[in-house]
Amino acid sequence: MSSTAYALLAIALWTTLASLGTALSHLPPFLLTGLALIIGSVPSWPLVLRDRRAWKVPARTLALGVYGLFGYHFLLFIALRYAPPVEANLVNYLWPLLMVVLAPVLLPGVTLRPLHLVAGLLGFAGAAAAILGAGGGGGGDSAGGSSTFTMYWGFLPALASAFVWASYSLGTKRVAAFPTSAIGLFGLVSGVLSLACHALLEPSVALSGRDWLLLVLCGLGPLGAAFFVWDMALKRGDARQIGILSYITPLGSTALLLLVTGRPLTWTIVLAAWLIISAAVMGTRARRD
Repeated sequence: MSSTAYALLAIALWTTLASLGTALSHLPPFLLTGLALIIGSVPSWPLVLRDRRAWKVPARTLALGVYGLFGYHFLLFIALRYAPPVEANLVNYLWPLLMVVLAPVLLPGVTLRPLHLVAGLLGFAGAAAAILGAGGGGGGDSAGGSSTFTMYWGFLPALASAFVWASYSLGTKRVAAFPTSAIGLFGLVSGVLSLACHALLEPSVALSGRDWLLLVLCGLGPLGAAFFVWDMALKRGDARQIGILSYITPLGSTALLLLVTGRPLTWTIVLAAWLIISAAVMGTRARRD
């Protein structure tokens, strides 16, 4: 398979993440994150059984992987629980833009250009349109003051998840190269950590057969195979060109969420999606130039 094919496969899997997370939003977030990440690590288990070096990475690299996989998904699932899923998903997809904006801070020799600032303003305008549009009545339970506050609070973890994934992605360029199979170790350690938090902080719940089916789909798809094939794509192709393909993800993810949740397509959703995707494309072009 070509690098483009690997990237498109990862993107197709990621478009299902928000919908699966919404369908499982009744589960405690630590439990959901932990089980899904452990299931996602399973494909790499045979590799480490054959060769223990498949998971041999420095402690700093492992810490970065846990920060990215555990932090990002826990925050995203929290956001999907408290904020309207469609709008929270759009705010989460500020991460390609944040990668461009944070690059001068986290990577040596990278500078911020005027076009980056324009892209930043566009992206955050898109996030504002999504949040304000949700508050205007398109987000469901926003009648009472308490529920409205809870809804707006839910956008904070969505924005934080975007920051975590952007900083994790940039951070991988600051550590020694690691094999793709090590992503399984990141997922396994992150999952065990999350389940430990669940045992200490959350009430126990009984999982139905439907819950287990969705967890397996979530773990083996957007929280498993997607990370492996995405890493293969980046190792085989031009990261800039592959990055541009990632802007398909918010479109596909939002469309699927609208279908699953039965939400109508409103002008605020269209405006937010257009602003965020335009900002990300603009930022990538500025970086490429």
